[in-house]
Amino acid sequence: MNSRRMPLAGKVAIVTGAAQGIGRAVAETLADHGASLGLVDVNTDALEELAAALRGKDQHAVAVTADVSSGAAVRQMVDRVVAAFGTVHILVNNAGVLRNSPVMEMPESEWDLVVDVCLKGAFLCSQAVLPIMVTNRYGKIVNISSLAARSVSVLGGAAYTSAKAGLLGFSRHLAREVAPHGINVNAICPGATDTPMTREGVRDPGHFNEIGKVVPLGRWGLPQDQAQAVLFLVSDAASFITGATLDVNGGQLMV
Repeated sequence: MNSRRMPLAGKVAIVTGAAQGIGRAVAETLADHGASLGLVDVNTDALEELAAALRGKDQHAVAVTADVSSGAAVRQMVDRVVAAFGTVHILVNNAGVLRNSPVMEMPESEWDLVVDVCLKGAFLCSQAVLPIMVTNRYGKIVNISSLAARSVSVLGGAAYTSAKAGLLGFSRHLAREVAPHGINVNAICPGATDTPMTREGVRDPGHFNEIGKVVPLGRWGLPQDQAQAVLFLVSDAASFITGATLDVNGGQLMV
């Protein structure tokens, strides 16, 4: 395959929440375009299965079980990826959890869990890779937010909406801070996307189908739809884009 079809050849990417859904699709897509992958999740079995599948296609991948809400775990994860591949060029902050308790009934632990994984995790992972990217004078960070950040969550609670909205603010601020170092930071906001997490949130098949029908393009998004947006943002085609948010929602929100 020639270099034009392998635009990420020689690049090393870390994808969090890589065991399933959008994260898995992103990891597979980046690997298909030449990147070596550091796969991160708390689901060890699914993570190892994905790593084995990629290596079975002669792609380079290392699986690292890590909780992105722990600074120590994140630093150890980055060290393992660097030990395997020498550096880090790309970070996709995708790890997330979905909970939906109403505010009046939400335990403090639920708020902390969602915000720590969805928002604090992106901060910790970005902080851990930035010294490497600054040294390289090159880096691509993509934060996976949500349509909830633009409006409110349908499947999640206030913690999810707040964390995903905070992730957009973090993306903009970080983009300004690190732009002088040749690092691009952007976000995508997926709309209704068919993943195991959303399937768990919409247990009624009839309701699931109805949600798809109200999307202007007439269907749920697929993880691959989001992965293609990430691929664009980490490619040289997006070299002059930073601090931006790309809405990938089938027309659910048009601004």
